[in-house]
Amino acid sequence: MTTSSLFRIDPRDGVATALRDLAAGEQAMGLVLREPVAKGHKVAIAPIRAGEPVLKFGFPIGRATRDIDPGEHVHVHNVATALEGSGTYGYVSQRDRTEAAGSACTFQGYVRADGRVGTRNEVWVLPTVGCVGRTASRIAAAAAATAAGRIDGVHAFTHPFGCSQLGDDLSGTRHILAALAQHPNAGGVLIVGLGCESNQLDALLAEVEPAARARIRTLIAQRSEDEIEEGVALVDELIALAAQDRRQDVPLSKLVLGVKCGGSDGFSGLTANPLVGRMSDAVTEAGGTAILTEIPEIFGAEQLLMQRAEREDVFHGIVDLVNGFKRYFTDHGEPVSENPSPGNIAGGITTLEEKSLGAVQKAGHATVTDVRYYGDRVRRTGLTLLEAPGNDAVSSTALSAAGATVILFTTGRGTPLGFPVPTIKIASNSDLARRKSGWIDFDAGQVLDDGLDQTAGDLLAKIRAVASGEETASERNGEREIAIWKRGVTL
Repeated sequence: MTTSSLFRIDPRDGVATALRDLAAGEQAMGLVLREPVAKGHKVAIAPIRAGEPVLKFGFPIGRATRDIDPGEHVHVHNVATALEGSGTYGYVSQRDRTEAAGSACTFQGYVRADGRVGTRNEVWVLPTVGCVGRTASRIAAAAAATAAGRIDGVHAFTHPFGCSQLGDDLSGTRHILAALAQHPNAGGVLIVGLGCESNQLDALLAEVEPAARARIRTLIAQRSEDEIEEGVALVDELIALAAQDRRQDVPLSKLVLGVKCGGSDGFSGLTANPLVGRMSDAVTEAGGTAILTEIPEIFGAEQLLMQRAEREDVFHGIVDLVNGFKRYFTDHGEPVSENPSPGNIAGGITTLEEKSLGAVQKAGHATVTDVRYYGDRVRRTGLTLLEAPGNDAVSSTALSAAGATVILFTTGRGTPLGFPVPTIKIASNSDLARRKSGWIDFDAGQVLDDGLDQTAGDLLAKIRAVASGEETASERNGEREIAIWKRGVTL
């Protein structure tokens, strides 16, 4: 429900969101504001007694720490999280669930030998270890001129890891790099090793599917007389192979959509995230795949996903993933509610439950068909829940490695970051879209004027254009990074 100044998402809600800065004494939704309320922040529209749940999105976002009267500002001064440690959940069968009709939309993609479809045709240079990160960058830069006009680009994805790591920490680095080496957006991959690192090249290659190795070349710098010259020659060989590939018309079912939010504000859950949820629905209903991650940012909203588990084993997979991530916090002596960030709070988000309920809207109403862990690749269509933290760079890298060919990244504060795959930055508010037009690809603030239906159609058209080759802002700006999740001791 909306007026000119307040927006209530669900009829059950006891709060509404300010669409502009409001002054004390202003009237809205039949009440008088008792104090100033900043844009994106919440106003009580019904009495909320101390200890009672505060409802937004139709679900509790925390509990009132004191009585709150209509017209009062609702935020960290009078609301606290109700989150605790590991939870107990029950499975409800989805056998009676009905599916909407699939979309007939198409895009122009690169069909790979294994049937997957890329949205780019690039050569990637991946270092096994940080010691040869600069070497990888020099090879990519030297080879880029040869690639111009023949393929979509040559990019090195550097990182500081690959040595002085042990156990699962080392395995995580290896899994991510092996998954990236098999990505459909890469028409060829050069893996550059040093030679003495923990992340040995042979062990990494062992995790690559045999069918993918035809487009992979390797180089061990310590064994090469001139590693730059040899690396450029290998990349040139890969460019010649990739240059034979051509875009062709493919159905939307071939798209793998990663969904992510970063720098959220009070409008993220009103505009951008529900809009991205429409895209998750469109892609999965067409028979495609969407990937949701940032597990700490579904705490407090996990039951919405559990209720949509396709099978009981998927349900238990969600439970194990969520509770395991909560233990990751508590084992390190940290509360599971240590979120939102200072920027989130300044933007009007009060508790992690509120942030999570807004964040999970990016998954739309899609059925959860699979649960995957860090470094795993997607294996089923529908909605996959992927293990990764909330950190923007780490989680977006995990989405890329899992097989996302386009990432939808919603933001209320703005960020210039880009990742291995095309990343469409979606502003939750029109002011950000105007101020940072060099960062932002799409303005979700128009939802408040044009409605979700029309804006969803505009965003789907944008996604199809990007998947067919249109550059994103981060691509134009040369923002292409990876970040690996460091979880263990360093030798």
